[in-house]
Amino acid sequence: MKTALTIAGSDSCGGAGIQADIKTMTMNGVYAMSAVTALTAQNTTGVTGIMEVTPEFLAQQLDAVFTDIHPDAIKTGMVASSELIKVIAEKLKQYDAKNIVVDPVMVATSGAKLISDDAIETLKTVLLPLADVITPNIPEAEVLSGMTIKNEGDMIAAAKTINEKFGCSVLCKGGHQINDANDLLYRNGSYVWFKGKRIDNPNTHGTGCTLSSAIASNLAKGENLDSAVKSAKDYISGALSAMLDLGKGSGPLCHNYSLEERT
Repeated sequence: MKTALTIAGSDSCGGAGIQADIKTMTMNGVYAMSAVTALTAQNTTGVTGIMEVTPEFLAQQLDAVFTDIHPDAIKTGMVASSELIKVIAEKLKQYDAKNIVVDPVMVATSGAKLISDDAIETLKTVLLPLADVITPNIPEAEVLSGMTIKNEGDMIAAAKTINEKFGCSVLCKGGHQINDANDLLYRNGSYVWFKGKRIDNPNTHGTGCTLSSAIASNLAKGENLDSAVKSAKDYISGALSAMLDLGKGSGPLCHNYSLEERT
């Protein structure tokens, strides 16, 4: 069985973070492992507390994984401080990690800010250049490109800028404010659109985590990037279409929808 590692924060209500990543990786046919960057006190209505692990302990977790079950793909999510980002970059280089998917998590679905300004600069400097693909939403792509994005043409221009700055492929997620569910994959001077159907479901907690984890899972299984993205979008469409409705705010996806269909 192929393996994948998530390096991200814990979501106590299970809809995002490492909980969403592990569910997604499992449902996409790989063995999931995790290195926790932070604990959050969080539910569908917002984040009320964040407690980071120490850089030393994050390094210990990564050493433990890489020296025993070397992952076939890695996904990074919420990393709130420069020190932790530097540890991740150092370990990824030390262990010659492959198939690195970086979800540049900056803001939660609820609107809560999850990363400091100096950490954003460190992310740009040391982690993004190691990524095979990054998966920013529109606000994140604006931060990374220094541009304002109002339409699909702006998405292409911003993705091109990010690609040229950091040398990684860019999956820029459209979102409702631009084009509903159409995402743009830009790399090496060319791009392709991945069309998605609009699903009228207000429960979108953890969609970014889920998409990046599904892409990592598919890369771990040997799919090329285009195929990995398409398969991931198909999975997330199924998880949204299941219309799970939990919590008082923006609820989680139904990660195990394919199991539900069998019962």
